[in-house]
Parts: sequence; structure tokens; C-alpha cells
Amino acid sequence: MYAITGATGQLGRLVIEALVKTIPADRIVAAVRNPAKASDLAERGVIVREADYSRPDTLAPAFAGVDKLLLISSTEVSGRLPKHRAVIKAAQRAGVSLIAYTSMLLADISPARLAVEHRQTEEVIAASGLPAVILRNGWYAENHLLALPAALQHGAFVGAAKDARFSSAARRDYAEAAAVVLTADDQAGKTYELAADQALTLAELAAEVSRQSGKAIAYNDLSQAAYQDVLTGAGLPADLAALLADADAAASRGALFDDGGTLGRLIGRPTTSMQSLVAAALRS
Repeated sequence: MYAITGATGQLGRLVIEALVKTIPADRIVAAVRNPAKASDLAERGVIVREADYSRPDTLAPAFAGVDKLLLISSTEVSGRLPKHRAVIKAAQRAGVSLIAYTSMLLADISPARLAVEHRQTEEVIAASGLPAVILRNGWYAENHLLALPAALQHGAFVGAAKDARFSSAARRDYAEAAAVVLTADDQAGKTYELAADQALTLAELAAEVSRQSGKAIAYNDLSQAAYQDVLTGAGLPADLAALLADADAAASRGALFDDGGTLGRLIGRPTTSMQSLVAAALRS
């Protein structure tokens, strides 16, 4: 059996959607904090089990009989490591034969603060002795487009990335890659740096939005501190604003760029273009 943690999250649902194309639903476990939110998955035949990162006693039972486990990293901006460690320990107790972990692009060398707990989680997995495969996901393209409504309203994207190139891929692409790796043989010991086929700067993103929307959209580059202030002013929690501003600054040092093409090869098609994602976002 295959288990997906955080299965009602945006990435988790897409992984299950990809898996059910080749795996019977009753061989997939949706390990979720709130089973009530997974009723639609249960209706499709997916096994739904409670698995709360913050309640370790729920984890080992959720993984009973599971052969391959995808640990989707917690969405919390700090304090993720203890939760991840609890999942890894439960996977050991349950006798899982392979754990896959959604890490961050270039986690072992990234200067981004966001990479720290990913790097630490990779180290915990390695120390556990569990056969493992690491999926180092690049930036989600959807992260950029969260700012689209504000950009259309104010005529500009803002950031602190200078002319950094982001190899940002669609969440669905990363999900399909996870499904491919989970169902493939001989994955233990592998680390995949996953990123879009094409990279773009935030100025290029603004130009694409301008082209498709017919509105003049600029990219205004700010200092890291000023961008952090913009994010907190927009209502983001201070810790999250600091991490996102730091990620932009790290991107300016190459932290979110990769041109290896691994993601496209894994999913057997070109990665989703930013042009198509912009078009979809403008229609929504």
C-alpha cells in the first residue's frame, strides 16, 4: 500500500489524483489530520486514516500495512522538524519499506532560511536507516500568482529577488513526479532536484501578465526589509513575511534556479508553462 500524508492539502490531493490513474484506490491511504475533510476521497475508494503530525499516537496506526510512504512537509513556517521526526519514527515502527520526502530545491546548500528544516529533516531520515528518496521541489509557480490580484490592482509585482531566475513549476507537476517515484522500483537512495524546464525573472513574469491582461504591470524590486514590510502590511504573519522576503533574497543568489530538466523527464512531458498558468489565473 501507498500512504500520502497531508492528503487533503493542495499537493496531497494532486498526488492521490495522479496515483489513482495507475494504482487501485483501495491500495492508497490518505493520512490526514481531519478525516472528515477527506470524505470525497473515501467515496472514491481511498482508505482514509487519521494521522496528525502533532499527535504521534495517531501515526503508526495510520501507516499499518503501508509499503511506501510520502511525507509531505508540514506547511508551518517553523517548528516542522519535530512533526517530521514523529512521522519518520512512526514509519520505522510500522515497517515502511520506502519513505519519500518533499524537500526544497538544493536543500543541502541553499542559503534560504526555508531550507533549514528541510535539510534537518533529510538528516533525520538518513539517520533513521529507512530506505528513502528525496524530492527537492523548487518554488511553486502558484506562489508567484498569489500576488496577481494585487498586481492587477496596483500595476506592479513587488519583491526582493533582483534579477533572480526562478525555476518555478506547477504544483501538479511536482505531484505527478511524486506519484512516478512512489510507483517506480529502485528509488531508495536517490535525490531529485525538481524544477521547471524554463526559468523566469519576476520582471519577465510581470511582462507576461501585462501581455495577457492588457494592463501595464511592472516589477518593483525592493530591499529585503522593505519587501518584508509590504508583506506584513498585506496581513501576512511576521514570521511568514520574514521567510518569504528571505526566500526572495536567497533566490537572487541562485537558490531557486535549476536547469537540470529532471522534473520534465520524470513526468514524461514538458513542465507546465508559466504562460498557461498565468492564463488560467487570469480566467479564474
